[in-house]
Amino acid sequence: MIVSDDLKIRVEPCITELRSVLFGQFRSWLSELLGVELEPTVDISCAKYQHTDVLLCHDDELEGRRVAFILYLVPPWELGDGGTLDLFSTDEHGQPGRVVKSLVPSRNTLVFFEVSPVSFHQVAEVLSSEKCRLSLSGWFHGPSLPRFPQHTEPPAARHKHTPSDEKILHKWINQEYLNDCYQIQVQQEFQESSEIRLPNFLQKERFLEVRAALKSAEIQWVTKGPANKRRYEYADQSSLPPCVQECWELFSSEALFLLLSNFCGLKLHQLAKDNESSDDDDDDDDDDDDDESGVDEEGTEGRRKDRGDKEGEKKKDGTSAACVGEVRRWRKGSYTLLHDSENSREFGLDLLLSLGCSGWPQASGGFTSYIAHGEDEELLTVNPEENSLALVYRDTDTLKFVKYVNDGSSSHNHKEPPGTFYDFSFVYYE
Repeated sequence: MIVSDDLKIRVEPCITELRSVLFGQFRSWLSELLGVELEPTVDISCAKYQHTDVLLCHDDELEGRRVAFILYLVPPWELGDGGTLDLFSTDEHGQPGRVVKSLVPSRNTLVFFEVSPVSFHQVAEVLSSEKCRLSLSGWFHGPSLPRFPQHTEPPAARHKHTPSDEKILHKWINQEYLNDCYQIQVQQEFQESSEIRLPNFLQKERFLEVRAALKSAEIQWVTKGPANKRRYEYADQSSLPPCVQECWELFSSEALFLLLSNFCGLKLHQLAKDNESSDDDDDDDDDDDDDESGVDEEGTEGRRKDRGDKEGEKKKDGTSAACVGEVRRWRKGSYTLLHDSENSREFGLDLLLSLGCSGWPQASGGFTSYIAHGEDEELLTVNPEENSLALVYRDTDTLKFVKYVNDGSSSHNHKEPPGTFYDFSFVYYE
């Protein structure tokens, strides 16, 4: 999507005349219609949507905005071209529910609606590769409506590791990663950049078995919302085929908690080595070794020190370590968004294992982006890669989202259902 600068300062005759009509006579008529005194504030721009462009669910609410409007400048347009203006219902918490009305763009048609805490809407993905969805849009300003108290989602239930021994690791994981010397190399690399990719993580036979089972019709997939925060599917754990359930148990196991401790230098198990004692000795050496390719320039050790400071130097002994996880399905229309009530604003180790994504093009979306809170610059991108384990250590100022899976995924030529891949997504807390 391309958006122009504010058109209130443009001097072309056609634009000045349109501004005069919209924010003069039309504003007066609209004020009378709504019974609201609308201000003469000019707020208008041009938006250009092309193939795969989308504007996901939002409410438009900003101090002073009272009525939103859109004037379509499109060629002949049909429902199959996408780009509809979708309006959402709301639930008892004032959160968006389902799409209750879709308006197809029509040339020289003006659409307007009241801006309120429940005016959730989206511009659906443009599916036509030949047409451009061009429009003028903006807001009439006036007294804002009172907001509802912000709804806070309950955090996902965490659980401690399940008892297990190292046999489960030898049954599932590539033996290379169980070698002590190799684990030391992994930890050294991880602590420099706070992230690492471990290819061919699961043994090939196990991986192929789980990947095939994820396509089973037995699995009950549940859509997770609300749409202003996310839209993807997760598996009802009670419906998982046996091999998928076993893989879930691997990521929840005591043995894996210890292995991740060895990989990352974290205290996720009582038997994990404590690396914090050497942090102070390394501080002076670390100042000049910032690695901008990672999630954080300090590296894992520096970030753990920051965490210790914020937690009053509370000692982590591994006894409180816990995790939360999902088996997820990603296909066209899936995404997650950044939002103000982010429950995951704390230190945590993200684990991702993708399946069914061989040759997945980045342009189709579905990748996980990490950014610093309040910044636009991306810190790290984790693309879906077949049987590649991604580990990323986040601090309290690092947020993440999954890029919208667009129409380009439907033409992805791989063995899975078109435009579909899966992942195991876990977060571990010390």
